[in-house]
Order: sequence, then structure tokens, then C-alpha cells
Amino acid sequence: MRELLGIRAMPAYFLAATLARVGDEMVAFTLVLLVLERTDSAALAGITGAAYALPAVITGPLLGAWLDRTAYRRTALGVNQAVLGAVMLSLLFITGHGPAWTTPALAAVAGVTLPMVSGGFTSMLPTLVPGRLLAEANRWEAASFGAATITGPAAAATIAAAVSVDAAVLVITVTATLSIFAIARLPALPAAVTADDREPFLTSVVGGLKHLARTPPLRASTISSTMLMGAVGILLITLPLHMTTLGAPRSAAGYLWTALQLGSVTTAVLLGRLQARWRPEHIVMVTVAAYGLAMTTWPLASSFVVLVVLAAATGLIEGPMFPAMLAARQQYSPVALQGRVSTTAASLRVGAAALGQAAGGLLVPVIGTHAALLAVALTLVAAAAVGRLSAFTTHQEPAQVTSP
Repeated sequence: MRELLGIRAMPAYFLAATLARVGDEMVAFTLVLLVLERTDSAALAGITGAAYALPAVITGPLLGAWLDRTAYRRTALGVNQAVLGAVMLSLLFITGHGPAWTTPALAAVAGVTLPMVSGGFTSMLPTLVPGRLLAEANRWEAASFGAATITGPAAAATIAAAVSVDAAVLVITVTATLSIFAIARLPALPAAVTADDREPFLTSVVGGLKHLARTPPLRASTISSTMLMGAVGILLITLPLHMTTLGAPRSAAGYLWTALQLGSVTTAVLLGRLQARWRPEHIVMVTVAAYGLAMTTWPLASSFVVLVVLAAATGLIEGPMFPAMLAARQQYSPVALQGRVSTTAASLRVGAAALGQAAGGLLVPVIGTHAALLAVALTLVAAAAVGRLSAFTTHQEPAQVTSP
């Protein structure tokens, strides 16, 4: 870690990326709480969460192609955070007071540049970090995501319970603003694709999608991790509603996310070197399947405390998945495709989570939270199986990422 932080840009990178991700992780949970509190509509909560995430399905590939061509990544990252802050403030005045459609419409505005938070930052790593340190960088990149997913829901739950949901919205705005100052300290990076090598823009966009679809191990990793996010979307709606069956307030669901991610970050950091010993797509599929099997115990929890313990144990199992997913994108993609691959894959994950939230908002009130938790667990097992089936084709060796 010392050698990694010795690279001048990396402290600013991790600070900027983590601040942006903390705000993003607060958004998903806070939107659900805000809509449930003001409208008591699980369907509207699911639609609003989906509206926040769904635009990324379209914009992810477009942003990725643009990122590979531009030297203005810092500006794009800063604009994304400014838009998020403005939208969250607007939601305070609109949700529950204006027409129902205005809440998901505003959420959709913030979601347009959402892939920048994950893929936009991550795509910078192969340029910022020498190839020999990429595995180490991936471990700490996973820790950055994990720290955000630990801090975000817990902060939202605590602030909502101790003060109000409105206060949680204001904290998101402050976090977004602070991240802009950190982003300003990042170095300007050259375009990954030079003017002489550029394809037509739409051809470039399609190129990223084709690479994901035609590279078997990358395809397997992407399918499994994308289906996982669909299950997570259902879980975002299920957990706040499930709290009442355990005698806890809806906001307590944030602590379950924290327990899950504490376990995940622990093994992501301690076992991140697994990707140097085994193929990363295999690690992704095995951990997703194990994650699902562990989650089959959740509906059996008789109290909130027991469910917290089960969530932490499940997180320990899931931890190696994220650094392995990043490694798959880097090992099986050339440098010129890193932006497109990162943001396109991120957009697919975000889009799957959006569909999961929309489905959860409609189905959970009908089938009940216990059945919904079991459905999430089985979806994760299926995700690993589908990913494995998608990998059955001609073997392809990793495309090594060149050092900057």
C-alpha cells in the first residue's frame, strides 16, 4: 500500500472516488426511505430507485467511449457530482408535495451520469498505476467501494433515525460538494485513444459492447456480476419492509448493508491476491454462488441481531468477487478499451439493479419479504450458473494491460 500511495495522484484519487461513492451509496437507500416516509408507496419507491439507475444503461457505453477519447475526465466527474447535489436538494421540495411522476423524473436526471462514479474512476487506474501494481490497486479500489457501501447506508440509517430523512438528503449534497474539491486535485490524463486512432463515435461505442460480448471470460464475469446487482435491487426494497417483521424501524435496514459490506471489505482486502492465483472470472462465479447459498439462511432469522450476524458472515463470502471483477475487465481488455469496458459493464450492473428495484417495489408487497429474500438468494445461485454456461466457448488468453 505504501508504494501505491507513493504515486502522487493516488491519495487524491482514493479520496475523490470514495467520497463520490459514499454519496452514491447513500442515495439508493435514502431515496427509498424518503419516498416511503412521504408517500408510503413501495411501488413509487421502487420506480424512483429504478429511474435513478436506468439511464445508466444507455449512457454508460456512450460515456465510456467519450472517456477513452477525452482529456477532460476530471470535469466530467465534477459535473456528475454537481448534478447529484442539485437533484437531491430539489427532491426535498418535490417528493410528496408535487405530482408523483416528478420524483422519479428528477431521480432520472441524476442517473444520467451515474456510471462516472464507478466506471469513470476505475477506468483511470491503468493509466495512473504501473501494471505491476494493478492487483494492489484493485484490492484498494474494492476497499474504496466497500468503504462507501459500509458508510453510505449506515450514515443514511443513522441520520434518518436520529434526525430525519431530510437531513440525510442534505448530507448527500455536502458529500457531493466535497468530492468536487477532491476531484480537482486529480491530474489531467491524456486520452487513451489518440486522434489518429479514433473510429467514428458510434462505432467506438459498439466496439466496447462487442468486446464484452465476444470475450468469453469477460462475458462470464459480467453476466454473473450483473445478475447479482439485479438481486441487490430487489434487496434494496425488501430489507426496509422486512424490518417491521423483526420489530425494527425501516431505517435499520441500513445497518444490515453495513454488516454485509464490513464482511465483504475484510475479505476483499485480505484475499484480494486470489486473482493472481486463479482466473478472475472463476472467482466471480464461485463467490456469487456461495453468496446466494449463504443468503438462503436470511429468511430464517428470528431477530434483527441474528440477521445482522448472518449479513456479516455472508459479506465475508462475497468479498473476493469485486477485485476479481475489476481484474477480469483489466486482464481481458486492452488499454484503449478500458473506459468503454468499465463504464459499459458498470451501466449494465446499475441497470440490473434498477430493474430489480422496480420489480421489488411491485412484487414484495404481494409475495412477502420472506419469500423475496429467498428469491434473491436463488437469483444469485442462478447468476453463477448462467455466467458459467456463457463461458463455454473457444478459450481466450488474457489481454495483458500495458503499463503507462
